[in-house]
Amino acid sequence: MDNLVDVFCDVDDFCAVFMPQWKKQCVTDGTRKRQRSSRMDMSEIMTIIILFHTSHHRDFKNYYTGYLARFFKSDFPHLLSYTRFLELMPTAVVPLCSYFSSIRSLPTGIEFVDSTSVKVCHNLRIPRHKTLSGLARRGKGTMGWFYGFKLHLIVNHKGGIVAAKITPANTHDTKPVSGMVVNAMDKLYADKGYISKALASELLEQGVTLVNNVRKNMKKKVLSLWDRAMLSRRFIIETINDQLKNISQIEHSRHRSVHGFMLNMIGGLIAYQLKESKPQLNITDVDFNAISVMA
Repeated sequence: MDNLVDVFCDVDDFCAVFMPQWKKQCVTDGTRKRQRSSRMDMSEIMTIIILFHTSHHRDFKNYYTGYLARFFKSDFPHLLSYTRFLELMPTAVVPLCSYFSSIRSLPTGIEFVDSTSVKVCHNLRIPRHKTLSGLARRGKGTMGWFYGFKLHLIVNHKGGIVAAKITPANTHDTKPVSGMVVNAMDKLYADKGYISKALASELLEQGVTLVNNVRKNMKKKVLSLWDRAMLSRRFIIETINDQLKNISQIEHSRHRSVHGFMLNMIGGLIAYQLKESKPQLNITDVDFNAISVMA
């Protein structure tokens, strides 16, 4: 955990500002009337959750009891028992979501959008799955039918996550896009699954141009060489989805609660966003300025 101190310091600075305001808001609106103190600060709890997704451990219990408690006890002198820590983890959902919003990347003018499946169980176990039965749905992706959710991402050409949204698996890819874009975006590159005149018109009103190829049975679209080149580099967002699943581990079938699913998802997104080395396109400032002039 070479980055433990860096992650903790950044999270602690965020909590120093966010936590007093959040606690005050919870008391005001009646969400929480009792503020039970804990030996561990929220910044410590959040740091442990985030670092799990960079540890390459597949099981949180082994990570906490066999790795963290054994080798990093000095870094967390007030480390709680595993059972007590599980009880406190749901309280970190809101702070983690707010922290992720604070570290999201800014648009660069070259953004890519895509969705990926987030399976919560094997297809044969769908009738027996209870944990997320009220939220998860059946959906179809490039690899066939699955049960769970979709993660919709918008990333910039530097590999940073600009926007993210979770929806049930049966949600069409185009539905959440308009709510994810911001005016600072210029062009949004997508695959053929995002072909929609209504979406293109809606985004254009927000100052964003949707760029994608057409299907074989459709009239060919005139695209600039730059747009064609960017469409051919959409692999960047597919690479990011792959890293989120296989390194940050946002997808598994061992969820025991809705809070557990949410914590696993947001923790994985944060862990990726804090990475120093991200997949990115090699676009120089000269190229970027030249294309801006042409536009």
